[in-house]
Amino acid sequence: MATSDAEVKVLGTWASPFVMRVRIAMNIKSVAYEFHQERLWEGKSELLLKSNPVHRKVPVLIHGDDTICESLIIVQYIDEVWPSAPILPSDPHERATARFWAAYLDDKWFPSLRAIGMAEGEDARKAAIGQVEEGLMLLEEAFDKCSQGQAFFGKDQIGYLDITFGCFLGWLRVTEKMSGIKLLNEINTPALLKWADRFCNDAAVKDVMPATEKLAEFAKMLRGRVRATPKS
Repeated sequence: MATSDAEVKVLGTWASPFVMRVRIAMNIKSVAYEFHQERLWEGKSELLLKSNPVHRKVPVLIHGDDTICESLIIVQYIDEVWPSAPILPSDPHERATARFWAAYLDDKWFPSLRAIGMAEGEDARKAAIGQVEEGLMLLEEAFDKCSQGQAFFGKDQIGYLDITFGCFLGWLRVTEKMSGIKLLNEINTPALLKWADRFCNDAAVKDVMPATEKLAEFAKMLRGRVRATPKS
């Protein structure tokens, strides 16, 4: 097992929301690390293939001689190894609630957000938008309960659910820009709208949150590659 002062590397890409989770967690803990930028669209590095031979994807945390994969597992590992500025709630029920919503975001909500940009036909696009909007209203209610009137899901500081959800805000803004629809708005999600601004301007976040214009150009490039790939 690596000690807390062992060398730390993060393998990832600047545009990945899942990589952003790890970088935000490291910033919250004030732990120095080397960021190894992967260019996945050009091929995967030997270091990535060696470090994550099962899934062969980012993010990967290398801590001394140990490697940890999968973004939320990495965040929990970081929280345990560097216990200052806790990320996960200490209360068992609050911790379980945060993990429940984290699973919902990854399994249900974010796939719907991605489906808006990839939808073929107006009906499919409208269906995806409806699923995203419905999910945001559920998360608005969850924020009210989890935050207990404070600034973040983690109450007075960024916590596990803030990181899990907040990492998607860059792609949410790109989707809004490209679709012409305000998914976060004063009418349906007023608390989340203010939360998103606080989150993105936090010192642990602002240097790793991609600019909307840059991310939009990257999204166009990815979409072009996907559509150019012959279908089997």
